[in-house]
Amino acid sequence: MRVGLTGGIASGKSTVSAMLRELGAIVVDADLLAREVVRPGTPGLAQVVAAFGPEILTADGEMDRAKVGAIVFADPEQRQRLEAVIWPLVHEAGQALAAAAGPGDVVVHDIPLLVETGQQSSFDAVVVVDVPVEVQVERMVRDRGWTEAEARARIAAQATREQRLAAATYVIENTGTREDLRRRVAEVFDRLAERSRS
Repeated sequence: MRVGLTGGIASGKSTVSAMLRELGAIVVDADLLAREVVRPGTPGLAQVVAAFGPEILTADGEMDRAKVGAIVFADPEQRQRLEAVIWPLVHEAGQALAAAAGPGDVVVHDIPLLVETGQQSSFDAVVVVDVPVEVQVERMVRDRGWTEAEARARIAAQATREQRLAAATYVIENTGTREDLRRRVAEVFDRLAERSRS
């Protein structure tokens, strides 16, 4: 059972991903893999440096994520350039993890930009973690120390809430308590596991 998990920034997707892992899902985390494929010494980092120049490196030779983020979120062409390097590498690493799963396993691909990259049709089901835009803004300002303008710019760079919901097989609404969220995640996982066994 191949499941795509997505949600807008500050929707709580990472929390849902962790809860699914606790319930027994095999989670392929694209964000984590995106960090791994550009670690110092990797061909991925060499390609990013070739595309954006050595000034995107920190003093200890790592990719300066804040600097790269500032470049790519301000310019859609630059973002596409970065994605053209990183996403094929992430896809390859994710495929290797998924290939190790057994029959009946629920394999959840945690992909922040699933809808933006048009991958929804590659999955048996798509789970969308959903919150209103105002909640996203409030969380980014409160939890990440961003300005409202920075938060709204980052949201605008992603698919709209409507586009994500249109791609969803299951929606996990995340505006209640952590217990509400845990209950809903367990419900969705049970359905996925059932479908995986049939």
